[in-house]
Amino acid sequence: MSTAHAPDHGTGHNAGHGASHGHHHDDAHAGAHGSMRDYLIGFGLSVVLTAIPFWLVMGGVIESPKATGFIIMGFAVVQIVVHMIYFLHMKANTDEGWTLMALIFTIILVVITLVGSLWVMNHLNVNMMPGMSTEHQLQHSQTP
Repeated sequence: MSTAHAPDHGTGHNAGHGASHGHHHDDAHAGAHGSMRDYLIGFGLSVVLTAIPFWLVMGGVIESPKATGFIIMGFAVVQIVVHMIYFLHMKANTDEGWTLMALIFTIILVVITLVGSLWVMNHLNVNMMPGMSTEHQLQHSQTP
């Protein structure tokens, strides 16, 4: 097997790469990946954005279950943005608008997932025990 390459006339794989044919493309992608500091910041934010909703639910901090649900959904959206920035390296300065397209696609998926989940949970709550209100359930659960 020969290791020699065919001459490059500016149209093949070597076009724009100069005389060097190494597979190190660090110059073009130097800022594409985050540093250890970025990963640690993202990890710390993810832990905090998970711990706060957990505390809200387990501690019963907010009386209204609906308000708690909406606050948790807000934390979930913020966490998705943190993951996109710190782990998927989606910055505003990337090429050709692909980041914007990925962001729009992600937002559409998140909205469909959140609205669909809330609709399904509400539908199940209403239809599992027809005719039984939450006040009636509370009275029966408190009797010894």
